[in-house]
Amino acid sequence: MEHLTLQTKKNPEPAYDFNQCAYKMPAYLRRTAIQEALGAYSSYASNHENWVNNGKQGKEPKLTYERNAMPTLYKGNMFIRTGSDTARVKVYHRKDWVWLDVLLCKQDVKYIEKHCLSDPNTVQKNPKLKKCGKCWYLVFPFAKAVTFEDVAIEDRTICAIDLGINQNAVCSIMQSDGTVVARKFINFATEKDHLYKALGRQKKAQQHGNRKTPVLWKRVNDINQDISRKTAKGIMDFAILYNVDVIVFEYLDTNGKKRGSKKQRLQLWRKREIQRIVEHHAHKCGIRVSRICAWGTSALAFDGFGKVERGTYMQDGKEKYNYSICVFPNGKIYHCDLNASYNIGARYFIRELLKSESVMTRLPAEANDLRYGTGTTRTLSTLIRLNADLCATCA
Repeated sequence: MEHLTLQTKKNPEPAYDFNQCAYKMPAYLRRTAIQEALGAYSSYASNHENWVNNGKQGKEPKLTYERNAMPTLYKGNMFIRTGSDTARVKVYHRKDWVWLDVLLCKQDVKYIEKHCLSDPNTVQKNPKLKKCGKCWYLVFPFAKAVTFEDVAIEDRTICAIDLGINQNAVCSIMQSDGTVVARKFINFATEKDHLYKALGRQKKAQQHGNRKTPVLWKRVNDINQDISRKTAKGIMDFAILYNVDVIVFEYLDTNGKKRGSKKQRLQLWRKREIQRIVEHHAHKCGIRVSRICAWGTSALAFDGFGKVERGTYMQDGKEKYNYSICVFPNGKIYHCDLNASYNIGARYFIRELLKSESVMTRLPAEANDLRYGTGTTRTLSTLIRLNADLCATCA
């Protein structure tokens, strides 16, 4: 690519003279731009090929030229650290590439020294330029090598998480035999009230003819982001408290157009953001993260009696409605999200146990995957039955 675009002594006449539009561009910045362009076109080409192979269904993929990509400032070529809170970056100023002295925020430097550089296993990488509004920032990434312990499936302790809209998260600490050690409900009612109040203000402004309300939407997004971070912190604190080996989530795919009375709440549900934050902090602590199929975790009773009925239940002879409450086929009234967290943890253990060669050799020949149902029908009772079969083979 450089041979096609860069003019040198050995290559005096390139096919496309890149120096005409970007004279004296730093070498590492030029190569970053080339790799970004190659990656963008490669993605477009693969998407277009898949679109053609699928019979040209849907809209034809288009190549987006405005990528909004920020460059990495490599040391020596574009970034030099001159002091504890000072640095020099190479920028394009007055039709020339010059070194510009910048001052780093002392609070940010202290934070980096305290939380990042204090660990000898942490390595600082090259900073990346970032634009936020009218300001420019330097983002300093750090790399840390973490070793995960190989714990046998029979000795693992997991934290099964059910993320929801009504309840932010329901956590259950489970063991491989189906024992539930602890439970926790994470819900931020005050923050939700602030969110709904901000949404009401935005709705009222639109009713009065204000089509674009960036200030009000920023308030909504900030509150929603704060709820996500607090939820992730609550999950991590609970997992670290019981020294779990794996955190198990549902694979939540809610793409497509939202319909119904709760479509706005579904649109604002930051389930992937919560999982991303938890996965980042879990890997720092040496905790693995796994995901299971979400189909039927809330609809099936954990005791194996079948599908539950959500919302309507009887209490003191009166019929009440609460979508977080479910009624089992045997008449038991239970919290729906807590029931789902049991099934999430059970599906993880069943999948890992059936993958283990030692377990499959201990089970009888007729005890295959169909004996314990498919991935969308397994519940906590299935895990208990599997452990009973394993104990019977050892007896």
